[in-house]
Amino acid sequence: MKAAFWYGIRDVRIDEIPAPVVQPGMVNIKVAWCGICGTDLHEYMAGPIFIPDQPHALTHQQAPVILGHEFAGEVVEVGQGVTRVKVGDRVTVEPILACGSCIPCQKGLYNVCDTLGFHGLSGGGGGFSEFTMVKESMVHRLPDPMSYEQGALVEPAAVALHAIRTSKLKAGDSCVVYGAGPIGLLVIQAARTAGASRIIAVEVSEERQQMAKALGAHHIIHPLKENAIQAVHRLTNGGADICFEVTGVDRCLNDAIDCAKTDGQIIIVSIWEKQASIFPNNLVLKEREIKGVLAYRNIFPAVIDLISEGRLQVDQLITRKISLDDLTQKGFEELIRSKEHIKILVSPSLV
Repeated sequence: MKAAFWYGIRDVRIDEIPAPVVQPGMVNIKVAWCGICGTDLHEYMAGPIFIPDQPHALTHQQAPVILGHEFAGEVVEVGQGVTRVKVGDRVTVEPILACGSCIPCQKGLYNVCDTLGFHGLSGGGGGFSEFTMVKESMVHRLPDPMSYEQGALVEPAAVALHAIRTSKLKAGDSCVVYGAGPIGLLVIQAARTAGASRIIAVEVSEERQQMAKALGAHHIIHPLKENAIQAVHRLTNGGADICFEVTGVDRCLNDAIDCAKTDGQIIIVSIWEKQASIFPNNLVLKEREIKGVLAYRNIFPAVIDLISEGRLQVDQLITRKISLDDLTQKGFEELIRSKEHIKILVSPSLV
């Protein structure tokens, strides 16, 4: 089968490898669609970040590894002891790899496992391949009305919903979302679903500004054309209740802090390529709280329901579909060149 391997910065290769042979407790999936995640793009441009450069504690694999962790497909084979799914089921995959025994895992916080990994980043296979094998516990069935394309967007939608659930956002609150990329647009929708009364998007791309407005943002701020901090304070009468930082840019993080009201909260959703600096007094003097969130936990079924009910609209985010062979030039490189694209989906079966 074909699979896309990360070898190094801007070095992703399509290799031919044997298809996986199903093992007890495991499920073989024929991948229909797999999304290019911002994390994949970070790895492509500046990795390794999550990709292991020495054998990973859980997969015992290191680079080169197969990429792709936002995917859906059809179950084609199940291993001995598998009861949750059967051959022919349409599924999406929760790609977190966790040990189950460390202190965070014992507390149920498996998304911050001490030896955390991701299928599609840490070895063991990935969605940028024709077939991939995962543990039964990682598989979630899709309801009949949901497409495979929507199924591939369950994972990023889960990131957004977890960010909202982990925050202090309440019905009637105001919030700012810094960055209207795929996750930012999903955070906007999740905030709307949670009852936010005023949602402000801060974004430089006009295409993404339009998408943010269409998906629920009440106000759009172009930070290169107006002072975003002043605009937010004006629109919210003193600062937003919650600010979500979804850019991974130092300046945006600091602006997000200043956009929060006294006693407000800043949630960092993005993954960073390098260190950032903040002035602690901007937190201390206003008793603001800053919190990081990572991925998701115990949330995939809820996300699937929200998408299938139309309360999280993911179809509009898909701006291009490509084949696995075009992953580098029409996928990664295109996302670097243009902010016009939101989510690019990849199919191993397209020619």
